[in-house]
Amino acid sequence: MTTIPILFAFDNALLMPAGVCITSLLETADPDTFYDIFIIHHKNSDFSNSKLLELPNIFKNCRITFRRTKDDFKDAYEIRGITATTYYRLLAPELIPEYDKIIYSDVDVIFREDLSHYYTLDIGNNYFAAVENGSRFRPDIQRYMKTILGLDDHNGYYCAGNLVINSKQLLLDNKLEGFRRLVMNNYKYQDRDIMNIACNGDFFPLGPSFCLTNYCYDLINTRYDDMVSLYGEDEITHALRSGIIHYNGTKPWKGTCMNADVWWKTYRESIFFDEKWCYNFWLDQYHVLDHLPLIKRLKLLLRYPVDVVKRRRGTSLK
Repeated sequence: MTTIPILFAFDNALLMPAGVCITSLLETADPDTFYDIFIIHHKNSDFSNSKLLELPNIFKNCRITFRRTKDDFKDAYEIRGITATTYYRLLAPELIPEYDKIIYSDVDVIFREDLSHYYTLDIGNNYFAAVENGSRFRPDIQRYMKTILGLDDHNGYYCAGNLVINSKQLLLDNKLEGFRRLVMNNYKYQDRDIMNIACNGDFFPLGPSFCLTNYCYDLINTRYDDMVSLYGEDEITHALRSGIIHYNGTKPWKGTCMNADVWWKTYRESIFFDEKWCYNFWLDQYHVLDHLPLIKRLKLLLRYPVDVVKRRRGTSLK
């Protein structure tokens, strides 16, 4: 039996998506995998009556432990509606002292395979194993790294939505104090920027199958040959067929987005499915254009010809 500790951090507002995410994790586990699940939350969140408590009764291959945090980040910078909860992953070595290595995952995620391969990787003295954000193909990210973050773009810019965390090395090198200092700065991408600044270059690079973000998905579709040359065709195929999907843009429970069908399938088959909520969601989507103000409708009409040309010029998957 392989025990894999995995950390999630969220509040009551994300209870349903978190339940769907964790359901997908447990559904895709190998028979000899046991997930030791830790849910870190602020003291104001209460999950005592949530359906999350039912999951260990349905899936025998898991244990769920809830841990309240102190006000470590009560004054931390928040942007785009992302609360201070996002910073908790940076303190994983302190919050989960039982393990020298732990996987972290956001909850806007659907798992499609067992995580043993990632957890058992030897990542050496690197602080994290993560997926590079395709910065070499994105001049905007390269500029952001150099001018705003002061990073060497040759070291890459790594995603923070799915991580293998080397807790032992982070504690050994006292990195958590650096995280705490940086948290007070107004970084656009919050914990991701902090992680990349404090650990510049000390990442074990993983392929996009570990964190198939919208950016990665877009690059695979529009720059297929470049992505194959970087990761190999087997890894790209792996990512598309069974990689961890990270909905880092529009969320499938809030609107339309790529790979939304995968999330909805898991949701419909989970104990978190709510017929009334589902009905109201799709009814609202049906009328979404009717709710747009006039200026936004005009922008859509003006942008439409440009979008059509882009799609026609786009590179199809091979």
